[in-house]
Amino acid sequence: MKSNLFVITIGAAVLAAGSIGGCQSASIAMKENWFGIAKREQLVARVEDAREGQEEAKNRFASALEEFQSLTGAPASELEGRYRKIKSEYERCESAAGEVKDRIDSVETVGEKLFSEWRGEVDGMSDPSLKSLNDQQLRSTRVQYDRLVAAMSAAEGKMAPVLTAFKDRVTYLKGALNAQAVASLNATLGQVQDDVARLITEMNTSIAEADEFIKQMKPAE
Repeated sequence: MKSNLFVITIGAAVLAAGSIGGCQSASIAMKENWFGIAKREQLVARVEDAREGQEEAKNRFASALEEFQSLTGAPASELEGRYRKIKSEYERCESAAGEVKDRIDSVETVGEKLFSEWRGEVDGMSDPSLKSLNDQQLRSTRVQYDRLVAAMSAAEGKMAPVLTAFKDRVTYLKGALNAQAVASLNATLGQVQDDVARLITEMNTSIAEADEFIKQMKPAE
């Protein structure tokens, strides 16, 4: 019973630490020192979380665009209901974008910890041959990691202008929910479609980089 209580208490401490902005380092250390979860494993887990977040965001943005497009030809009696769905989809996009940013930040936090520790271990080695091999592995992994973070950040950066465009159109519809307003909105939808297409392309690139990084970091089965 005491053992179970100890595990629950430690688990609560880890969650509490991870939920506070400046305490992620404490969470990383707790997981490694108390639960034996190495930084490498933690990094893989966080990349997997970030990948899932981007997949969800990609689907959310595509769904929101479809809702905007569905306004075309909709009878006046359905406009209020369509508006509510569009507003809801926009809010989901906004939430998904925030989650993506948080998860990328989490990847970078544990990633920097891992590479800093790894560099110290390489520098502390005495055998020249083994030191050289380990250094090569470190540099190779770092290049792949930097490429992953760059892809994730590029995809995240494409979300802001799309969110702004969605918000402007939701606000416009709220003040003028009629056929004329819908027609005016449709005339400006082409740019939004292009922006969403570019966003999805960036996200697919980022997701592919995440898949490759996870494959390389996980031990062979």
